Amino acid sequence: MRRVLAALSSLLLAGVFLTAQAPAATAGPDAGYVLVDGGNPNLAGNYTNPVVWQDFADGDIIRVGDAYYYSASTMHYSPGAPILRSYNLVDWEYAGHSVPRLDFGSGAYDLNGGRAYVKGIWASALNYRPRNSTYYWIGCVEFNRTYVYTASAVDGTWTKRSQINNCYYDAGLLVDTNDTMYVAYGNGTISVAQLSADGLSQVRAQQVFQTPSGIGTLEGSRFYKRNGYYYIWLTRPANGQYVLRSTSPWGPYEMRQVLLNMPGPISGGGVPHQGGLVQTQNGAWYYMSFVDAYPGGRVPALAPITWTDDWPIVQTVNGGWGVNYPKPNIPTSRTVASMIGPDTFTSGTLGHRWEWNHNPDTSRFSTGNGLRLQTATVTGDLYNARNTLTHRIQGPSSTATIELDYSQMANGDRSGLAMLRDQSAWIGVKRDSGVNRVVMTNGLTMNSSWQTTGTGTEAASANISGGRLWLRVNADVRPGSGRQARFSYSTDGSNFVNLGPAFTLNNAWQFFMGYRFGIFNYATQALGGAVTVRRFDLTTP
Repeated sequence: MRRVLAALSSLLLAGVFLTAQAPAATAGPDAGYVLVDGGNPNLAGNYTNPVVWQDFADGDIIRVGDAYYYSASTMHYSPGAPILRSYNLVDWEYAGHSVPRLDFGSGAYDLNGGRAYVKGIWASALNYRPRNSTYYWIGCVEFNRTYVYTASAVDGTWTKRSQINNCYYDAGLLVDTNDTMYVAYGNGTISVAQLSADGLSQVRAQQVFQTPSGIGTLEGSRFYKRNGYYYIWLTRPANGQYVLRSTSPWGPYEMRQVLLNMPGPISGGGVPHQGGLVQTQNGAWYYMSFVDAYPGGRVPALAPITWTDDWPIVQTVNGGWGVNYPKPNIPTSRTVASMIGPDTFTSGTLGHRWEWNHNPDTSRFSTGNGLRLQTATVTGDLYNARNTLTHRIQGPSSTATIELDYSQMANGDRSGLAMLRDQSAWIGVKRDSGVNRVVMTNGLTMNSSWQTTGTGTEAASANISGGRLWLRVNADVRPGSGRQARFSYSTDGSNFVNLGPAFTLNNAWQFFMGYRFGIFNYATQALGGAVTVRRFDLTTP
């Protein structure tokens, strides 16, 4: 995960490298098609980058049988470490979470006695071990401990199995051909650890590589084996990608530059980097990176990889990461569920598209007949309120609408729909002294330590009655400054009225996570009130 808090500009401009970027070339024997830089796509048609325009950073990608899985960072959101699934590398669906609850030994993850903003799950590793048919997730938390979770199915029950009392920072997990499990990790100094036979503890660890000073820093390890070589795939935040190669997991390793300052596929977005490699059933290789695209976050982009002299080369289009490439040659009849659209909360559990801001109080919400949110916190600060349910924003722009039954709100309660980040705004219902109003509030802010510096200012309001209201936020999350969200409401679900000024989104990267839609209900006086969200819908223009 990129995290260079000092001298970022100098890193982006640093110019000492060991090899020049390899030019694009005709695909080699590992490719599923032939592609020449700037050439014509094959008959299978094209796909368009980003393949997922939602915030899924620090990705790890694997294939198990005919299914592809992509795991990502979630920081303080719970459940954590979401997993996407695809059968063609292009169309993806929500499939599960490796970390059902942020069970990391601190009440801060429960918003109890502290807060965990920008802590929790950073770049972590997902892999599958054929010998015992088990999925493993490994992640370092707060720089000092690493957790191992396992499951027999991605969408099944994940269990915390062990805590390793050192940090596998930005871990990459390799299950070798002899079933030995290794972890590559580190920032600048890259190390390899060998895990025990059960994969739950460390047997050995040693440094295998020191990043040359001219590079700046390397991190974001992914660990692979191909044709007898071990590869550690590393990112230079936030504009480069490098790879190490050795005939032993313990080195010595030699280094090659994969890309540097490569033009990306999203207008206004960053350089594709980090992420991981995956091989298709047909032997072709692909690189799933992410692209900085704030205020929306960091979004996955896919490009084909070929190999020359057992070194990986990203296939480019006109010298850059292509907006379009030929679809991977992966015949399949399997389909995936849409990552947008409506949710009426009729299931007894929340779908995998949802994540709470910190761990929820499970006694204060229910699903099945809509989403019922009882107030769980008495506070004047949305950032301190438990049970705010979040959903990623679909880029480049999309609209979220909720149908809110507010008839059981208590005096002092606030409930609504937020644009949630370190600078936030919301539209919702305030009930005070028996009077209900729909309100647009902005000016919710955090400082660089993620402490609240502003709890919000009411910018516009209107009286309402009847107990039911539709709330809407339209969000423009194209990369860049000055992007805006607009808030509106309706009393009949059809005719919407704008409320308050447009809200300008913060596109700084330091919070790491992009904006999300947040559904909330908290008390400012006393617990006891409740709302029911009858429907959530996420639509695109």
